[in-house]
Amino acid sequence: MPKKQSGNKKNRQSNFAKLSLFQPNKYRFKKSCPLSVKGAPKIDYKNIKLLKKYVSENGKILPSRVTNVCQKKQRELSISIKRARNLALL
Repeated sequence: MPKKQSGNKKNRQSNFAKLSLFQPNKYRFKKSCPLSVKGAPKIDYKNIKLLKKYVSENGKILPSRVTNVCQKKQRELSISIKRARNLALL
């Protein structure tokens, strides 16, 4: 005689459904912007030492998702980097 299976097949979830990549991670913390904290350096086209931290080896501006800079400061950074390039400081 075949074994009788219970009818709770609908209640079962596979491990794949539990570990979806698109579910939000509850334990991930938000990093703060390094240029918005108290005592942060002022963004200026003359401050070459600061600007070099946010430029890649090839001379491209690094994206904010890599550097954790907020959107407002990222705009200021990109403008000052472009100004420094124009004046041949970078």
